[in-house]
Amino acid sequence: RFILSKGHAAAGLYAALALRGFFQMDWLERFCQEGSLLLGHASHHVPGVELSTGSLGHGLPVGCGMALADKREKKLSRVFVILSDGEFGEGSNWEAALFAAQHKLDNIVAVIDANRFQGFGRVDDVLKLEPFAEKWRAFRWVVREVDGHDHQALETLLRQVPFENDHPSLVLAHTI
Repeated sequence: RFILSKGHAAAGLYAALALRGFFQMDWLERFCQEGSLLLGHASHHVPGVELSTGSLGHGLPVGCGMALADKREKKLSRVFVILSDGEFGEGSNWEAALFAAQHKLDNIVAVIDANRFQGFGRVDDVLKLEPFAEKWRAFRWVVREVDGHDHQALETLLRQVPFENDHPSLVLAHTI
């Protein structure tokens, strides 16, 4: 499963859904316009989208719930959650990170777009996160850092998940 927690990246999600045939390509021409289903954040009203994004801090908790349900049902599946670093001012994300480690959810992969910006400015000016990677390691996630613009490196990492059995995986993608 795929969860786009960083909802402001919905344009890319919508383009991928259109290419996969979930709706007609011409819907994209009305992106973010009055009366369009294609809102600025992913909406569950759009074919192919199960979960609306909006308030930050929901994608990872929902992904953890999906991963736990799949693990209990012995489904061989994986949940990928794309997040922004600016979402980590929300406590629900840190609770979800602890939850995933506690339940040994090696079937969840968080990919964080670490561009150091959010809606209100630079992440460090809003709420300092550093040492970010070390916090994740302390929460018992296996962390791999990568240049988020190097698509080959990203693909290579994503093909290696889970990074360790019984531990959730985190890809910290440094971008600009």
